[in-house]
Amino acid sequence: MQLPLQITIRGVEHSDALEAHIREKAGKLDEFFSHIMSCRVVVEMPHKHHQQGKNFTVRIDIGVPGNEIVVNHDHAEDVYVALRDAFDAAKRQLEDYARKIRGDVKTHEPKNWKRVDASGVQDEPEYLDDDDAYRPVIDDR
Repeated sequence: MQLPLQITIRGVEHSDALEAHIREKAGKLDEFFSHIMSCRVVVEMPHKHHQQGKNFTVRIDIGVPGNEIVVNHDHAEDVYVALRDAFDAAKRQLEDYARKIRGDVKTHEPKNWKRVDASGVQDEPEYLDDDDAYRPVIDDR
């Protein structure tokens, strides 16, 4: 990563093991996209009065050139499972972003549209106005 990792832990007892786990997971993100500019990880246990047990929320904000990838993940009972699932989702989004940047994402060919007048006769389009009617050409051959 080009910029340092920012870790925020709220409502959870801070431990060196938890922070080391987050650093390890964040360091592996570079394997999927090497131009990460920033990474911010927030781990929190929001206070909920009517819910039994623990509910951990993990938010990962990854700054990449021209975009920001955001992952939110909730998991009951185990902060490490919440981190694993959130970083897996971040990895998938980074892979998708890298494919898009490289041009590996398939784009669809434009539909075969031709100018058709009211009688259904095809004209060759010249300089067209917004008012011109376009309809898809269905080839029944």
